[in-house]
Amino acid sequence: MSEASQAGEGTGPASAAVRTVPLSRGLSTKLLLLTIVFVLLAEVLIFLPWIASYRLSWLKERLSTAAAVSIVLVQGESTSLSRTAQNDVLMAIGAKAIAVRDGGVSRLLVVADMPPQVDEHIDLASVGMVKGMTGALDTLFFGGDRMLRVFGPVGDSDKEFELIMPDYSLRKAMLIYSRNVAFVSLLISLFTAMLVYAAIDLIMIGPIRTMTRSMLSFSEAPDDPGRIIRPAARSDEIGVAERELSQMQERLQKMLAEQKHLADLGLAVSKINHDMRNILASAQLMSDRLRLIKDPTVQAFAPKLLRALDRAVSYSEGVLHYGRTQEPPPSRRRVRLRQLVEDVHGLLDIEQGIEFINAVEMAFEVDADSDQLFRVLTNLCRNSVQAMAADTESAVVRRLAVSAERMGSVSRIAVTDTGPGLPPKARENLFAAFRGSARSGGTGLGLAIAHELIRAHGGTVELVESIGGRTTFAVTIPDQPVRLDQARGSLRRPA
Repeated sequence: MSEASQAGEGTGPASAAVRTVPLSRGLSTKLLLLTIVFVLLAEVLIFLPWIASYRLSWLKERLSTAAAVSIVLVQGESTSLSRTAQNDVLMAIGAKAIAVRDGGVSRLLVVADMPPQVDEHIDLASVGMVKGMTGALDTLFFGGDRMLRVFGPVGDSDKEFELIMPDYSLRKAMLIYSRNVAFVSLLISLFTAMLVYAAIDLIMIGPIRTMTRSMLSFSEAPDDPGRIIRPAARSDEIGVAERELSQMQERLQKMLAEQKHLADLGLAVSKINHDMRNILASAQLMSDRLRLIKDPTVQAFAPKLLRALDRAVSYSEGVLHYGRTQEPPPSRRRVRLRQLVEDVHGLLDIEQGIEFINAVEMAFEVDADSDQLFRVLTNLCRNSVQAMAADTESAVVRRLAVSAERMGSVSRIAVTDTGPGLPPKARENLFAAFRGSARSGGTGLGLAIAHELIRAHGGTVELVESIGGRTTFAVTIPDQPVRLDQARGSLRRPA
């Protein structure tokens, strides 16, 4: 079984390869190997002062033995020892000669075979850490056939003792010591790696493996609530990651459900769109005949009716486009806003008792797509009318006002009503389709469509305030930027 085991069967070899991690490449194997390597590296760094200290201790021990022999010989006569006895003493400590320096006078006490030259002089009293480590490495890798002169004081004695000896025995002892240290270091690194692996696997790798399996399982059936990870009660980074993953999976499920709802809506609209356009086309033909009637009232309402039918045809197609996320880009022109607001007023089904105020100045112009801005204002005004229609008390003021102001190159349109205000759920999901509806049975598509259309203009739709008796939405639309080359070209053209 792999480190991140499969959550289900793949669709083929490539899928299985992606969803399966071999044991040799799993996090646990990498963690174990890295721990062993790092512990061994630490042991190597510790080994350098160890081997240097071992070399100095070994030399000091030999020099101390030579000092003890020297004291005996100094008190007596060195010639009292036979050649055989001298050789036995030197062989016992592995030396070629022993000397002592007292008061600036050096005296050779025992000598077996004086070497022709000395390769290295070692003053045990002045060997520092760095010099000791470099000397130990030099002996360990390149020694074995050198002659050493080791000297220095021993204990509290004021005499300085000297020892001439080969480094063969020293190097052999250092190799044995290094082998033992390497063996112990390997055991320590393995033991440490197992402890670290067990602890980290329990604290980190195990939860990460669980999250990996949850993500693989969730990807197979994202609409199944049972595939959402259940976070543990942890306060560390893993606990935060599990809770965030759980919340992300929940949000993704809701988003997929909404997308499916939109897809179903688009399919339903596409089925009825053909019949709807036929019905509206028939209505347009019949409305054309109204122009032949000479009644002034009919003549006044006939153009409005034709425009409403034209917009109804475009709206049916626009709803289909929204379901397919294919809203056309705005075709921006200079629009007289007051006239557009009057057209919105004429289309609204305002019952008696609701007052409509068009507070836009006659000369006010906005740079926008007239059809799309008409849809935005219609949705906002219709929402206000429906909110105020629920008030049945005759004494309650029910007023809808549309005003506008310009701030530099930015137009700001305000839609204000005296309705009951938006509920908290609608304010939290204001521009989310199917969640931002302010009334029971609503879809919330009106504000979602308005937000999308104004955003395509580079502007914003925002809820300024919503309290009992006053709700204000503000539509902000900046003017189109003028390209510098076009502006220069227009100025150069002759009048």
